[in-house]
Amino acid sequence: MLTGIRQFGSYPAEDVIFLLKDLSSLSIETDTGQRERAIQSGTHYSEMLPVEYQPSQEYMELYKTSLQQSKQKVAIAVGVVAEQILQRRGENLVLVSLARAGTPVGVLIRRYLKQTYNLELPHYSISILRGRGIDENALRYIYKKHQESSIVFIDGWTGKGAITKELTKSIKVFNEKYNATLSDELAVLADPGHCSTLYGTREDFLIPSACLNSTISGLVSRTVMNPKWIDKGDFHGAKYYKELENQDVSLHYVDTIASIFNEVTNKITARLNSIKEEDITPTWEGMSSIHRIQDHFNIETINLIKPGIGETTRVLLRRIPWKILVQSKDNAQLDHILYLANEKGVPVEEYQQMSYTCCGIIQSLEKIE
Repeated sequence: MLTGIRQFGSYPAEDVIFLLKDLSSLSIETDTGQRERAIQSGTHYSEMLPVEYQPSQEYMELYKTSLQQSKQKVAIAVGVVAEQILQRRGENLVLVSLARAGTPVGVLIRRYLKQTYNLELPHYSISILRGRGIDENALRYIYKKHQESSIVFIDGWTGKGAITKELTKSIKVFNEKYNATLSDELAVLADPGHCSTLYGTREDFLIPSACLNSTISGLVSRTVMNPKWIDKGDFHGAKYYKELENQDVSLHYVDTIASIFNEVTNKITARLNSIKEEDITPTWEGMSSIHRIQDHFNIETINLIKPGIGETTRVLLRRIPWKILVQSKDNAQLDHILYLANEKGVPVEEYQQMSYTCCGIIQSLEKIE
């Protein structure tokens, strides 16, 4: 697997190379209820895949509306993150996005740097899993191939900060094992959890790529790490959903945002200047909200609490939700969340005592019939 890397996913190779083992021929999707029971009984979430949510025409219209409403804010955040990467790391860069939420963001950052500075940067997407760490084989492949370059890790947003902590832990182990000096800094568009030092904004805003699954991430599934199919020398795995090619909006999404980079140059500059005045030290402020929610609703473990617009959307698309908390039901950024909650019969409650725009709470195993 470590030789003969071939293109995977629906993005052009210049946009991104996925370092993933192709599991497309396998049937490893699990019914939502069965998967929820397995996860809460101790099976790692990466050992199986959720069934891909098939959005209705009405939901797709909500996605299209959210893209038009949010595209400028996303483009500004991409430019702000890209400029900070350049300022801190120089031009000799390798972009490494964390599959799969980080992949569209990595593609956009690469495109911004190409458009603005004519930089042709390598961009890879690799797997990282909560509790299991980063794909060491994939990272070692990149490190060996680009040893003189600065590797930058990219994701979409932060929630509780679990992946941020996982990355820090993984890079520490990797550096010690291979005598490397990789930085564990994680670049994100939105950092509502206050756990990153490289972000576009700390506002919990809608990044439209959170609305959909594989059809906005190169038709690539969530990543899989199951010893049944992944040998010691393999990359982590994923499936390519060829049957969804006629629904794929991955390129349309990044094309739409990249097309307005030039229009938001002044706003990117203004935002960069304002960040210079901010204290970027991570405070992990989001965790205070999590513990407040845990106490208020008597939730046994914070693993059932998924904060932020992106994570709340994931709860509705892949898990069995108990309740959705929102700062305000009148926030247009939450239209797709309110639609999904209504579709699935999940109660939505206004709750202001949190730093996030919304929060998804997963149904505990004891309450699942």
